[in-house]
Amino acid sequence: MKTVMMSSLLLLLFYVFALAAQSEQASGIFPYPYHKKVLDNGLKVIIIPMESPGLVAYYSIVRTGSRDEYEPGHSGFAHFFEHMMFRGTKKYPGSVYDKLITEMGADANAYTSDDLTCYHLNFASEDLEKVMELESDRFQNLYYEEQAFKTEAGAVHGEYLKSLSSPWFLLSEKLMDTAFDVHTYKHTTIGFRQDIEAMPTMYEYSLSFFNRYYRPENVVLVIVGDVNPASTMELVKKYYGNWKPGYVPPQIPAEPEQQAERTANVTYNGETLPILCVAYKSLAFDPKSKTMAACVLLGDLAFGETSDIYKKLVLNEQRVQFISADFNSARDPQLLTIWTMIKREDDIDNIKNEIYRTIEHFKQEAVSKQKLNDLKRRLKYSFLMGLETPDDVAGSLARYIALTGDIEAVNQLYETYEQVTPADIRDAANNLLVEQKRTVVVLKGGQKS
Repeated sequence: MKTVMMSSLLLLLFYVFALAAQSEQASGIFPYPYHKKVLDNGLKVIIIPMESPGLVAYYSIVRTGSRDEYEPGHSGFAHFFEHMMFRGTKKYPGSVYDKLITEMGADANAYTSDDLTCYHLNFASEDLEKVMELESDRFQNLYYEEQAFKTEAGAVHGEYLKSLSSPWFLLSEKLMDTAFDVHTYKHTTIGFRQDIEAMPTMYEYSLSFFNRYYRPENVVLVIVGDVNPASTMELVKKYYGNWKPGYVPPQIPAEPEQQAERTANVTYNGETLPILCVAYKSLAFDPKSKTMAACVLLGDLAFGETSDIYKKLVLNEQRVQFISADFNSARDPQLLTIWTMIKREDDIDNIKNEIYRTIEHFKQEAVSKQKLNDLKRRLKYSFLMGLETPDDVAGSLARYIALTGDIEAVNQLYETYEQVTPADIRDAANNLLVEQKRTVVVLKGGQKS
């Protein structure tokens, strides 16, 4: 018995060391070793084994979002396919797919943004092969007839109409339309209203969209959890190896440099507090760029929950419901945005001037090293604390992988954060938060109680 146990232990040690030798040990903030391979057809596969007894997260990241909808009159199709992919194939129609997923006790969902469409499942590790068969089948053999296409286009139209009940959607739609002239970031992810209304007539175009973008070179498969990397990679080859390449890159026009401030107003047909949005043109995502990293840190330092303006306007004077900033970058230059909801309409200009004074302060004064270092530590802690489950890990990586095509962007970005100095923060404010690159949108409610 003792001999058997010793043999088993040696076998386990051999297996662990073999895995370590084959994997790419993360050298930066990302704590898990991972296995990466590109199939001959261009499909990139990232397998991350982690301690998660019996659980697996399975993410199919399509590096196509609403950014890729460059053909006039055809916005909204990236999001549309988030719906259509659940229609299934001839082998596994949507109802059969749903039944099998339910029987497994799996959780399947999807989302779309400017830069990606992500399909994700969580399930028991014993169902890995069946899930891979189902997912590879619908990515290669999606099938729908024109009537089903029209039905789903109607559902998307209904979703758009429902979105109009949100003041946040109206504000975002106006902001992007005002800030951009030619780049596809001009429309929101769901698309322009007129394009959505015309969508039921575009069956043939939908087939073209799928055939150009749902190709192995444009997809990254991320499998995280209780998996054996070697056998999982063999399954990937079995089910995805015959997927034909054929990705056609979109011809996205570059946005001309903005020369003057832009403003817009929106009236919401309902009751709401005023919402103010101040946005500046940003840089494209580049994890090696100190300026881009400095921008992300600047947004939190200037307008985060520990900032002076937050303490003044939210906590002490209680003139706004909240104030926050999203200074993250996208695949192409997009927006650094400050949002706030104001309690009184006659205070809108004053709050706007408070925002401008805060920006001027950061242009003139270098932030203290202590504050900057505290923020860097919080970012690292927050990222690591968000990696508890396979779904947490895959979900945290999806955006970075979509933007760059590689997991290494995460380690590089956090390395770049460490290099940012107080002078870099001040330079970023001076270079990017300037009036001629600014777009200001104000939303007010149209009905009073």
